[in-house]
Amino acid sequence: MAFARFVRRAIDDAREERGWTVTDLATHTGVGRSTVFRWLAGDWQDYPELAKVRGFCAALDLPVAAAFRALGLPDAGPVPRRRGAEDAPVEADVRVILERLADPTVPTEEKHHIRDLLRYLARRPVRRAG
Repeated sequence: MAFARFVRRAIDDAREERGWTVTDLATHTGVGRSTVFRWLAGDWQDYPELAKVRGFCAALDLPVAAAFRALGLPDAGPVPRRRGAEDAPVEADVRVILERLADPTVPTEEKHHIRDLLRYLARRPVRRAG
């Protein structure tokens, strides 16, 4: 719901500062009205397309990092490490995955596979050594 609040604030600000309706917002950001309403309702099966989130933020002069944080994703800054130096490659891997999800040339079907695998991995129990 944090992302829905982020979108609500952005829409309210666009209305107040620019006089934009939701239709104007959709036109200027490249994000369709139905998508905007789904974002507001927190109604999405998968994460919103990151390319659309970036376009939305760019058109409204909003920091993309704030939108990513609202989605629970790492922003453009470094990903904190929990263990030690052996985790450093994870940071690069996560960045590559986020870039693929944001890339408009990557087929939607592939993005769904990536998201499904991430959900599966996120729900697996952690196995402790020892």
